[in-house]
Amino acid sequence: MKTDDTQDSFPKLTLTAADGAQAEIYLHGAHVTSWRPADGEERLFLSERAEFQTGKAIRGGIPVCFPQFAEEGPILKHGFARLSTWELVHNGHLDSSAQAIFQLEDSAATRKIWPHAFRARLTVTVGGQGLRLELEIQNSGTTPFTFTGALHTYLNVDDISAAVVEDLAGTCFRDSVTGLPGNRQVDAEVRFAGEVDRIYLDAPNQLTVREPQRRLTALANGFPDLVLWNPGPEKCVALKDMPEDGYRRMLCVEAAVIAEPPELAPGATWRGTQAFRA
Repeated sequence: MKTDDTQDSFPKLTLTAADGAQAEIYLHGAHVTSWRPADGEERLFLSERAEFQTGKAIRGGIPVCFPQFAEEGPILKHGFARLSTWELVHNGHLDSSAQAIFQLEDSAATRKIWPHAFRARLTVTVGGQGLRLELEIQNSGTTPFTFTGALHTYLNVDDISAAVVEDLAGTCFRDSVTGLPGNRQVDAEVRFAGEVDRIYLDAPNQLTVREPQRRLTALANGFPDLVLWNPGPEKCVALKDMPEDGYRRMLCVEAAVIAEPPELAPGATWRGTQAFRA
């Protein structure tokens, strides 16, 4: 594994497992921007127009949303974790996999936005055909707090019109495009024609993203909700850090905790994981 200074001197860690599987993570946001399993095929989407600038989120990869998801509260959209510089506290190997742990603690700057003491840790493990992320939130203060959040994973797809998500039949969802809260997934497959922005509530722990030539299994623990998002052609044009056709090559499959924000007592810790197998 190695540490590089790239993209306007944003430090980046490259994790390499014994079998050649790799992940790249920036200290800016503890942001995973690349995952190549042992077969060498990139499985995350990173916009070629992504902005690597202080105070801006990187478009693509796996942004960490904390302590707020989207506009589900009074602070800035998706919170400050994805905009903050995290500390690398461990890197090494776990069996044949490579692993790194990143940490973010409250500061005067974060307390101006969200007045709570916390410690967040993100553990990234890569090896074989798998990638695993564990997000840990600890209340390091003296008063309880609640939060929402997500691992906002952008998957790389060959053609969004040919991609489907399976295993969500019967699950209720909030449709952020129509604004309708009470929906139920009837079809066995979720297909993408135009903008899709849904929060699936109490979602299954496992689902499959299937394309004509490949598939990907996603597993979540501790995150009760799931977000599926693709901006579609019209909204994509309005995103200055995305190419006009970028929506064709990406699909967000986000492990999330939204509908029922966890309440953490002083000293308590919450954990959630998202894992992928190609």
